[in-house]
Amino acid sequence: MSMALKQVFNKERTFRPKRKFEPGTQRFELHKKAQASLNAGLDLKQAVALPHGEDLNDWVAVHVVDFFNRINLIYGTISDSCTDQTCPVMSGGPKYEYRWQDEHKYKKPTAVPAPKYMSLLMDWIEVQINNEHIFPTNVGTPFPKTFMQVAKKILSRLFRVFVHVYIHHFDRVNQMGAEAHVNTCYKHFYYFVTEFNLTDHKELEPLCHMFNYEMGSFDAD
Repeated sequence: MSMALKQVFNKERTFRPKRKFEPGTQRFELHKKAQASLNAGLDLKQAVALPHGEDLNDWVAVHVVDFFNRINLIYGTISDSCTDQTCPVMSGGPKYEYRWQDEHKYKKPTAVPAPKYMSLLMDWIEVQINNEHIFPTNVGTPFPKTFMQVAKKILSRLFRVFVHVYIHHFDRVNQMGAEAHVNTCYKHFYYFVTEFNLTDHKELEPLCHMFNYEMGSFDAD
């Protein structure tokens, strides 16, 4: 990452504290392996492939946390321009509106301003990834049968952050010179979720038209 981008994506702008892997754990080693592939300039399609002999659940868990950190950082950089006034609903243009629903206060899909949606989303994800029954950290502790279902839900909701940022705040991203970095993050995310069928194709539709021409060989169809 260039010095300019390091200044743009600094820790003070992070929307939520970064989640870290415990050194010495298998997941920490997998995280290092994933980062090494990216840092080596490996093609992103190859970088997301499951390493030989590794467990798919572990690989997905590592990437869920990593994408949470990255997308949290991206939103943090534009959060000052995403307000209840500028974004009274969480949307991706006029065709797509995202309503919040959870198991507690919002038991029915509810329209909320984008900043509120983001806050609820990041809180909800933190609860999931800190839950040892869903994301076990001890070696030998099996993942629950519902793990992939939870991971898919997290990733589908994180994708909506990309949609909102690209459609409503990309001028701000451009202004900060962060377009290439955000595009790479999105490309990495897209290749990962499609490699392992971790989100509905319908969820990806809002950005398909943008990336067919903006990324050259990257074809979102």
